[in-house]
Amino acid sequence: MMPRRHSDSDEQEQEVPAHGSAAQPSEAQRRYLARGLAEPGGKLPLFDDVGREVPLKTIEACVKHGWAERWTANPVKPDWVVCKLTPAGYRALGAEPPPPPSDRPGTPQRR
Repeated sequence: MMPRRHSDSDEQEQEVPAHGSAAQPSEAQRRYLARGLAEPGGKLPLFDDVGREVPLKTIEACVKHGWAERWTANPVKPDWVVCKLTPAGYRALGAEPPPPPSDRPGTPQRR
């Protein structure tokens, strides 16, 4: 299968490997994903650090690669895509994914 071409307003055109390969995020994708490292639950931003909306192509590419997943719908702005980091997203950034909520210290166990 041939890789698709992908471009983003912040990056040069590049090859996007087929899903399931050991792809690495582009610089724009890495900047977007890295913002979720310090947020509760790995929530990813809708806007970059200077207030510009994150390009939908960047978000969609991260979801396609499995680095991000849709989190919740925004009833006020349904066209905004709210996502969070996946364990693969943490690993793509060289970070350790947080443990699942039931494995965190101090979390009551369900019976």
